[in-house]
Amino acid sequence: MAKKAIVLHPEDNVATVLEKIPENTEIEIELAPNKIERLTTTTKINFLHKVALKDIPEGSPVIKYGQIIGKATTPIQKGSHIHTKNLKSWFYS
Repeated sequence: MAKKAIVLHPEDNVATVLEKIPENTEIEIELAPNKIERLTTTTKINFLHKVALKDIPEGSPVIKYGQIIGKATTPIQKGSHIHTKNLKSWFYS
């Protein structure tokens, strides 16, 4: 199985997908060089969009590049697509 997503920083709770991923698809995620994890998507995820690496409670920070990029507006399940439907800017909330 080829890797389908990458983590850009060790503290991230999201990964970036490298191709469009259908719902209920097991994918490999590169957490670090030579460190691969598998997870199953719960929703479809578009190319270069974010997938949750773990459950993220409502109001909790969403972290990408090792930085808080926003907060969860609803509970986000591991394997779910993260986008404007469940993420709000940390700076404008």
